[in-house]
Amino acid sequence: MNALIEVFPQLARGLGITVSVLIAAAIFSYIMAFAAGLCRLSKNVFIRKATSVYVEIFRGTSLIVQLFWLYYAIPMLFGIQLGSNWWTGVIAIGLNYGAYMSEVVRGSILSVAKGQTEAAIALNMSPFQRMRLVIFPQALRMMLPEFSNYTIQMLKATSLVSLIGMTDILYYGDIIRSANLSQAPIVYVLVLIFYFLLALPLIFLQRKAEEISKKGVASQ
Repeated sequence: MNALIEVFPQLARGLGITVSVLIAAAIFSYIMAFAAGLCRLSKNVFIRKATSVYVEIFRGTSLIVQLFWLYYAIPMLFGIQLGSNWWTGVIAIGLNYGAYMSEVVRGSILSVAKGQTEAAIALNMSPFQRMRLVIFPQALRMMLPEFSNYTIQMLKATSLVSLIGMTDILYYGDIIRSANLSQAPIVYVLVLIFYFLLALPLIFLQRKAEEISKKGVASQ
C-alpha cells in the first residue's frame, strides 16, 4: 500500500502531457481526415493522387517510425525543425490517424444513398449546397462511431511520445521502474489503470455516437 501511495502521485505528473497531446492530436487528425477525405473525392486528378500518396504512406508505415522520422531524421536531413517534442508528437499522431480516418470520411460520403443526391439535383441545388445540406450531415452521423474508436486508439498511441523524451504517464512509469525494479508490477498496473480511466469517457462517447449514427441516415 505504501508503494502504491508513493507511485500514484508520481505517475499523475504525466497526466497533463498525455491529455494535452491527445486533445491536440485528435483535433489535428480530424482536420486532416476531412481535408484528405474530401480531396480523395475531388475531380482533380492531381489532388486525388497527391492525397492518396499521403494516405498510403501514413497508413502503410509504423507510427513509431513516423515519430522518429519527424523528430530525428527530418531535422538532420533537411534542417527542418518542427518545434518542440510536444509538437512533433502531436503532428505525428495527427498525420497517422488523419490518414486512417480520411478513409472513414470518404467511405461515409460515398455510402449516402444516391437518391439523396438526385433529389438535391432536382431541387436545383449547387454541388456545394448538395454536400453541405444533404450529403455531409448524413455522412457525419456514419463517421461518428469510427471517429470515436480512433480517438480511443489515439489515447493509447500517446504512450509512444515517451520515446522522444516527453514526460507523459509512461515516461514517469519507466523512470520509477528503472530506479526500483521491484516496483515494476505496481507501476505498470497503475499505468494501465490511468489509461483505462482516461478511456472511459471516450468509450461512453463512442456508445452515444453509435446511437446517433442509427438515426437520420437514408438507406440505399
